[in-house]
Amino acid sequence: MQTGTRIILGVLALAAAPTIMGRDSGEAALAAEKTFDLQGHRGTRGLRPENTLPAFAHALTLGVSTLELDTAVTKDGVVVVTHDSALNPDITRDASGRFLDATGPTMLSLTFAEIQKYDVGRLKPGTAYAKRFADQVAVDGTHIPKLSDVFALARRSGNTAVRFNIETKLDPRLKDATPPAEAFAVAVVKEIRAAGLEKRATIQSFDWSTLMVAKKIAPEIATVCLTTQQGADDNIGVGRAQKSAWLGGLDIRDFGGSVPKAVKAAKADVWSPNYVDLSPALVAEAHGLGLSVIPWTANDPVDMARLVDMGVDGLISDRPDLLRDVLAKKGRALPPAFPVKP
Repeated sequence: MQTGTRIILGVLALAAAPTIMGRDSGEAALAAEKTFDLQGHRGTRGLRPENTLPAFAHALTLGVSTLELDTAVTKDGVVVVTHDSALNPDITRDASGRFLDATGPTMLSLTFAEIQKYDVGRLKPGTAYAKRFADQVAVDGTHIPKLSDVFALARRSGNTAVRFNIETKLDPRLKDATPPAEAFAVAVVKEIRAAGLEKRATIQSFDWSTLMVAKKIAPEIATVCLTTQQGADDNIGVGRAQKSAWLGGLDIRDFGGSVPKAVKAAKADVWSPNYVDLSPALVAEAHGLGLSVIPWTANDPVDMARLVDMGVDGLISDRPDLLRDVLAKKGRALPPAFPVKP
């Protein structure tokens, strides 16, 4: 193996898979090499309300190796699990049960107690979002959880191997919507350390400055550079005259346009690209630099199978149930299920 992160994933899977524990050391090593990091995106966004305890409970019940999630910080300093820096009208109802008409207040402007007044257990009917996730089961009465609540849920499930891929959701162009990168990183690191999960957590972000801070203050926690090169969301900026504001001061032009080389320069352990940006050559380049490659967010089994065959180290998916089926057909070891109630 070429990175500590990939080795850790293999060791955790060995500990959690009794079917391979009785084999000789050579076979066990081979099994570790083939270990695949199956990540449930926002828990199980395709099946349960995103970034909620029901979504994470469903992921654990299905069997995943990693819970992928997003974080924000409240006015009173609580790290909460939510994708959006402000309340999203597509998934948010007020205390009267009415969906918000427009984007609501930022998490940073509300206390945790104030945020708990909102229900995020159902998609707003008729929206593009609702049509996209038609299989999502509503769970009314669901609220935005604390990061510590997700850690506690995993402990309660009895799963002592599941990992947590924790994204800091901030946009360097929106300075007032979230805490500064340093404060955000400090808050997330504090929660990870309080739970004793330094070796089972990764911190990921499209904003690499957060990752650089995290690596400096908590070198024991692996970091993940998120990237996309699609349209207005492009955070890399190949071919642009100005360097991207997302890369923590790095300039992609200094690396000949190579995203893996830029990720390596950011001292990250994992490269997590938009899956449509990936090619076999890029996977090979990243592996040659000692990086693990875990793309996001593949939901079609055809895409999943193609990426697995490409040699990626894991996949982030809204449908971990379908990904399990793909991996099973390829003879890959699957993470064990840990049924738990939210």
